[in-house]
This record gives sequence, C-alpha cells and structure tokens, in this order.
Amino acid sequence: MKMRLRMRAFNACAAPPIAAAVLLLVSLNPLGAQSGGSGRSRSEVKERYLPSRFPAEPSVAPSFSIPIEPLGFSPPGLAYLGARNTLASLDFVGENKLLFTFRVPGLLHRDTISNEEEERQIRAVLIDLPQGNVEAETVWTVHDRARYLWMLKDGHFLLRDRNELKVGDLSLNLKPFLKFPGPLEWIEIDPTQQYLVTNSREPAPAKPQIGDVGGSSTDTHTMDLNSEENGQAAEVVVRILRRDTGKVILLSRVRRAVHLPINDVGYLDDLEGTRWQRILNLAYFDGGSRVLGSTESECDPRDDFVTSREILITGCAAAGGDRLVAMTTDGKVLWADVTPPVAVWPEVVMAPGGRRIARETLGVTHAITAYASLSSDDIKGQWVAVYDAATGDMALETQASPVLDAGGNVAISPSGRRVAVVNGGGIQVFDLPEPPALPVTVEDK
Repeated sequence: MKMRLRMRAFNACAAPPIAAAVLLLVSLNPLGAQSGGSGRSRSEVKERYLPSRFPAEPSVAPSFSIPIEPLGFSPPGLAYLGARNTLASLDFVGENKLLFTFRVPGLLHRDTISNEEEERQIRAVLIDLPQGNVEAETVWTVHDRARYLWMLKDGHFLLRDRNELKVGDLSLNLKPFLKFPGPLEWIEIDPTQQYLVTNSREPAPAKPQIGDVGGSSTDTHTMDLNSEENGQAAEVVVRILRRDTGKVILLSRVRRAVHLPINDVGYLDDLEGTRWQRILNLAYFDGGSRVLGSTESECDPRDDFVTSREILITGCAAAGGDRLVAMTTDGKVLWADVTPPVAVWPEVVMAPGGRRIARETLGVTHAITAYASLSSDDIKGQWVAVYDAATGDMALETQASPVLDAGGNVAISPSGRRVAVVNGGGIQVFDLPEPPALPVTVEDK
C-alpha cells in the first residue's frame, strides 16, 4: 500500500519566533455527500461565536485549588514568552490524582566533556485529590525544549528524551521502551492508544535495519508524505507502530516532522482537490481508503481525532480567528464554532474518554496579519474554553496563569467531569456536570 498525502509539516523541537501570520478563509462543504454519509450542510449546523473579551473570573467556580509554590513550581520568566517551549505538563490519573511536571530553574551539573545546551531538569509530583498530598516525586533530565510526556490510560505514561521513549508508572520510575536510530522529535497517540506515530531525525543515507524500531519488514508498508520543503534532504522518518509490541506497520521519509492524525483503523490525509479544495480521506492501515468530506481553504486545516469516531477540524475564518468543525467518521457534522481574531496559538487537550475538549489560546491586543505581527508585549493572558465534544456547548471558560504558550497547564479527567487548570498560584479543579454522550456512528453499530 502506498498513499500520497499532503501533510502539514512542523518543527517539533525548534522554538518558532513571534512572527506575522496570514489568516485565510476556510469553508466546509456538505460532509458525507461524497461518501454516502448522513452529513449536514453548513446552513444546518449551528455556529457559535466566542466573545472577543474573556471573563476575568471562571464561568464556573473551582471546587478546590492545590497551591503549587510548595511543590517547587515557580513562574517562568518573561524571556520564555513566545518561545513555545514546553515548561510543564498536567494530566489526570483516573479521577482523583494529578501528575504535575515542570521545569526546575537553576544551574545544571555538567561534566567537562559534554555540551548539553538544551539540557534541563523536570520535577514530577503525583498529587492526591482533593487533599493535595504528594504521593510520589522525582526529578528527570531531558535534553530539548519540546513536549516530553504523554499520559496513558492505564496509569502509565511515556517520557521522550533524545532517541528514546521510556515508560513510567505511578511510582514515577522509568523503564526503557523504544530506542530509535536518531533523535526522536515528536510522537502522537491514537485515541484508543493502540498505535503511536513517531517522527525521528535520521539523515540519509542511513536507513533503519530489520530488527530496529522502524526497521523494515516484509509486512511494513510505505507512506508517501509530502512535507513540501523543496531543496531539503528527507531527514525525518515517520512511523506508525503498535504500542504493545513496537512493530512498525507504516513508514515514510520526509523533510520535516509532520502531524499525522490516526485512529484505530487508519490515518487522515488532506488530498488536493480543485483550486482551494481539500478532500478529507481516511486511509486504512490494511489497505484502501474512504472519503469523509471536503473543505475549501487557502491554508491547510489541521485535523485531530477527538475519539476514534470524531474529528476536530481547525481552519481559518474569513474575518480572522479559527473556525472549528466537529464531524464524525461517517460524515456527520456535529457542531461548528468561530473563535475571535484576538485568540491565537491554540493548544487542544482531549479528555481520555473523548467526551470533552479543552482549547486554550493566548489573548492578544490585535489579530495577527501580514501587516501586524505579534510581540510579547501584545500578549495579555491565556484563556481556556472547555467544550462538550458531542454538541460544542461550552462547559467552562477560565483564565490560565502564568501563560504557558506551549500548553501543559490544562487537564481533563477520563469521565470529562473534572477539569484542572494552573491558575493564580494553584491548580484549580472544576467539577462539571456529566457531559452528553458521544454520537453513535455506523462503525460503532
């Protein structure tokens, strides 16, 4: 099987500068029409518009708050604002525990041989709720500034450092899991956590060997991912592999790391249509594909699986800001939303059960355009909007502080009934009503 995809490339480890961006039009065609699904047109979908000003206080009062200064956390300096460095992570472990990790400022002990300019120490604490007792704590060393931790549903987590993935448990002990032929820049996990997508830098002509992670085998298929970096060598290897065994099922070599959304049966690709049309296609791991619908966009939309059967599409609205569209894999549009132009740099957090979505953005003084770039002085705060995944109704709106522009300061519990936000010197925990059930798709029946 060999599929050609048009993917959005990104550099997972390099910190992008604060710069200008052009916000362009995206519109949703009737989804499901091309695939025989039960999709609805745009006119039948209720669009919600977030206000241009955000409330100074949370829309729902927090149930309790855990002070973070006694845990060793200190706000990052203003020099980090806009660098998009990952400085913290916050994750629920079940409904009544939180794993909070954060960069520890201060000098590092280095030997005279190595030159680890990107080396930093990360403190990890496992917190019991609601008392706030620390059940376990430790310090790890990592060697870049990108995201380093992904929580798993069974109480374990993955820690990325250099060319290795390690597995941690509730005692915060780490064990080797996978080792790659080159530096591991980024990983993604499907909603069922059966599969991993990895991006590792392995300059040509070095090739993975049989038996290595990413090594070719007789049943490993090739993807043709086009990251559109003309003139650059294809130095990044993208793999889809099974999490339980590490066996690679799909592999591609690209010029830059790419975002590749996957579920338990396949991966999404935005194929080129006529003019600005982008066709949303689900390519199956075992061969074949199915068109889910299409968008019209002068910029590349971003697709993310909320659950194995629901997709969040993020495009650019005509008047600035983002247009969000939630749809199912059988082509049904669930809801749409338009964010204000002064809410930029979104980070999305999914509840492990998929029933709620948190979207945090920076609140800035003006929309970013080709003629009005952004400086750190323009950033006035960070806001969190929590949606019901099935309906798009907003369950919570609140600020987050200090501003962490790469995220890591918001978490949703597996049930979707609890949301934790780092804000005002503590971890505020919000108890919310039961979220509505997710829609049943044809594949679920």
